[in-house]
Amino acid sequence: MSKSRRRLTVALAAACMAVGTGVAQADPGFPVFPPDQNQLPQLPSEPQIYQALPVPVPSQDPWYDDPADLDAYAPGQIVRSREVQTRLLGLPFPVYTKQLLFRSEDVHGNPIVTATTVIVPGIPWQGSARPVVSFQEAIDSTDSSCNPSHTLQVGTMKESALAIYWLMQGFAINVPDFDGKFNTFNTYAEGKMVLDSLRAMKNDAGLGLTDSGIALYGYSGGGSASIRAAELRATYAPDVRLLGTSIGGTPANLMEQAKYATKEEPGVTGISNFTMWLGFVSLSREYPDAFDAAELLTPEGQQIVADMQHRCYATAALTGMWRPISDYYQPGKSLESYPEVVKVLRDNSLGHYIPDTPVLWWHGLWDELIPPAEVVLPTVQSYWDRGADLRFATVPVPEHIVNAVTGWLPAGAWTSALLRGLPAGPRFMAAFAPLPPGFPGA
Repeated sequence: MSKSRRRLTVALAAACMAVGTGVAQADPGFPVFPPDQNQLPQLPSEPQIYQALPVPVPSQDPWYDDPADLDAYAPGQIVRSREVQTRLLGLPFPVYTKQLLFRSEDVHGNPIVTATTVIVPGIPWQGSARPVVSFQEAIDSTDSSCNPSHTLQVGTMKESALAIYWLMQGFAINVPDFDGKFNTFNTYAEGKMVLDSLRAMKNDAGLGLTDSGIALYGYSGGGSASIRAAELRATYAPDVRLLGTSIGGTPANLMEQAKYATKEEPGVTGISNFTMWLGFVSLSREYPDAFDAAELLTPEGQQIVADMQHRCYATAALTGMWRPISDYYQPGKSLESYPEVVKVLRDNSLGHYIPDTPVLWWHGLWDELIPPAEVVLPTVQSYWDRGADLRFATVPVPEHIVNAVTGWLPAGAWTSALLRGLPAGPRFMAAFAPLPPGFPGA
């Protein structure tokens, strides 16, 4: 490990242990890591901190419980609802907020319940039904306390500042828990949960949004849910009036993403290793036979998977970065050597369907978490070749988080225009890729 990386991990460890003092004790069985890997110790988790706050976490809040007759509910049907307080940075925000628990389904077609939060600003809207932005946050977590129905109440939703732009224009905001209460992600069930959240919103006549035009927005993991909803709308929820979808920084080909994120990568690109640990934990909940830690991973790898079972995105990233999962395979085994794993990744990669509404998609020309050349651009080209109403561009600045902001500015303007009834504009394909083949993060 380089001196600069060692200093970074030591500083992060000191900060996290300072924040977590008195919250949790490290497991004595937590692995001792090789010297060329991330040296952070076992960190306290965000859910442990949330449990000290006055707003109950979802796992301890009976409002989230399944109804006894869940099978009798239709997709998008409301199970129960409540009014709550939205907070930004812990401070109450002056908007009307209603949460809906509704029926959706998992990747296997089984009925499940999850929640959405509908926020309506106190700004009059005349002449039409108030438009709605369905804002899919990049949840990227493994515990229900990290879902926006909870973090909006305690004031820690990390992307809430972006949503204010649309609230100031008078638009309503729909923020679904699209990973469900068991937090599984990067599957087509995300799209179903987004669409069913919009059905639930329409089904609540008191919100006044039954006839609203809707636009989807999401970056990274939020883009994953948004574009899957756009792909599925025509066949799964044609009753949802979708005007368009804007996404960025989203993994398209999960098999190529796994190839990249499972192995050691140089420098900053080694941060990408956490995405595979997070994905393994999540997918093991929907596909336990394929993603079986006891079958695939060493005892040390199993310990990391166990530790990642209840984390929000921040400590999950700190735990998994610069720790390639390929170093924790049992001898002779890998994800690619298991047909069941390959099938899951291929079945849940984007592009199985083509959205029937306009799409604006952007990606950084260099992205340490999700390199565009293999993971994104072939799927985008497939969209284009198959006639998608697509506007795609690579943003000429590097880094995943930077592009969350730089790409949001045009995406926000385009989304607002759609909701005000303007046309989506011409299709274009601007896949600028100047870096040489094989360049890490390209």
